[in-house]
Amino acid sequence: MKTPPRYKTAKRLGPSVFEKAQTQKFAISADRSARTKSGGRGRQSEYGKQMLEKQKVRMTYGITERQFQNYIKKAMAAHSSAPTARLHEMLEMRLDNVVWRLGLAATRRAARQMVAHGHVMVNGKKVRVPSHALSVGDRIAVREGSRDHAALVGFAERFMERPIASWLSWNPKDMEGGVTERPTAASAGPAGDLTAVLSFYSR
Repeated sequence: MKTPPRYKTAKRLGPSVFEKAQTQKFAISADRSARTKSGGRGRQSEYGKQMLEKQKVRMTYGITERQFQNYIKKAMAAHSSAPTARLHEMLEMRLDNVVWRLGLAATRRAARQMVAHGHVMVNGKKVRVPSHALSVGDRIAVREGSRDHAALVGFAERFMERPIASWLSWNPKDMEGGVTERPTAASAGPAGDLTAVLSFYSR
């Protein structure tokens, strides 16, 4: 997926779209830009707000418009009274997102590269597809030959410094873990207003 200028995009959509934009320096810069531009903008339409939320969620997970539309169709077609919960679950259960949630990569973009380069195993098999959909009970591990990779040096120490999502488990010594339950809005905060996103595609 072609990525537009990151900091410019983060100022428009919010810092959640790029992890490296989640700093105090960026927040100050974004606030200054917002105050400068506020005088020249009219009230945003409901359609504009929904589109902004759609772009925010899509960019946060780093997926193409076509991929995102497929997730939307599946969420809305599911026999469920809560399509927003279904959409959130599908996005969170992507392999690249889980690799990032586990702290194996600093950003979701780096997690996608890690998976694509064959460093991650799922249920004992190498998986190179970042969008691979995980299920409760799936086991995830770093490939034996990749455990000395430069990106993973000092991982055990870094792992102890950050909390892990409650729906995941991980053994930093063995570099393996798994999905223990389905992610919810409480255990994995949504990247944006998913109700607005579904409304955008329902027009």
